[in-house]
Amino acid sequence: MTQRITVIDYGMGNLRSVAKAIEHVAADNDEVLISDDPELILASDRVIFPGQGAARDCMAAISDHHLNRAVLDAAGSKPFLGICMGQQVLLEFSEENDGTQLMGLIEGRVRRFPGGTAPDGEALKIPHMGWNQVHQGYDHPLWRDIEQDSRFYFVHSYYVDPTNRELVAATTEYGVGFASAIADRNLFAVQFHPEKSADAGLQLLRNFISWNPA
Repeated sequence: MTQRITVIDYGMGNLRSVAKAIEHVAADNDEVLISDDPELILASDRVIFPGQGAARDCMAAISDHHLNRAVLDAAGSKPFLGICMGQQVLLEFSEENDGTQLMGLIEGRVRRFPGGTAPDGEALKIPHMGWNQVHQGYDHPLWRDIEQDSRFYFVHSYYVDPTNRELVAATTEYGVGFASAIADRNLFAVQFHPEKSADAGLQLLRNFISWNPA
């Protein structure tokens, strides 16, 4: 069955790389689009919400593109994947930029890494950049055929801290243990970049486009 998979375009994020990765794993008859059209987004079968940059800039860009309601409605009604800043802005508040109000879909805050030292004694650099292990918290369909503690690619200085810990689908260690994936019904959101994460990342995207949440 043909399905439309839309990558939300609000002017920020690695849109082309995400779309190319989806095209790589999608069926030949699937339609992969990049769009800022709220009606098209809400008419899609699956929605991907990528992002990068500062929280305040991302929230301003979402508002400038008149996408607040479309993002919230899509996140509540269809298979929805948030990536990097597309995970963070789903929460209520970020410590970035001396405090930024976010979309408030998920209760919790976005916190800055405290720094510290790695097990080898080296200082932990911020941003957290590069490959790191992702420890799956439970058996979610998006982890299918991905080995426990597989490595994914990260670039971020802040991390999500949801109030409801039952939403934490995976954790990663970087000075602190943080939620590198959260899940709630039809929503799945990750801090890492699956489109930059080689085979494990492509498998997660493959799982997403075949996922049919109850």
